[in-house]
Amino acid sequence: MASKVVLRGIQEVKPILSVNKTESRRRALNLYRAWYRQLPYIVTNFHIPLTTTQCKSRLRSQFNKNKDLKDLRVIDMLVIKGQMELMETVNNWKQRNHVMQLFDDFSAASKSKDFLSKFYEGHEQ
Repeated sequence: MASKVVLRGIQEVKPILSVNKTESRRRALNLYRAWYRQLPYIVTNFHIPLTTTQCKSRLRSQFNKNKDLKDLRVIDMLVIKGQMELMETVNNWKQRNHVMQLFDDFSAASKSKDFLSKFYEGHEQ
């Protein structure tokens, strides 16, 4: 009897924000739209050396990285973190280097393999 109650409690976790998949999808799309609308202002305020279209494509790639998530709690946590990042960026609580890290391309092709470049970047091996 007690084991059934424990198993039922494990299966039914309390949602963070969204109750179902459509609500979490709506929250994620609203976050994407908010970032999309603020990008021209972010580019001009922080003097980012990228065009607005380049920043929009990188924003889209960041959202596409997490498109296959199914867990509502994970999606909600990512949406909350994205909202916090947006608020900090819009209110100028971040510095230019912090904003540049949001739009930095972390592809494996751009990483160099020789010793000196790893040393300059701070990587050990």
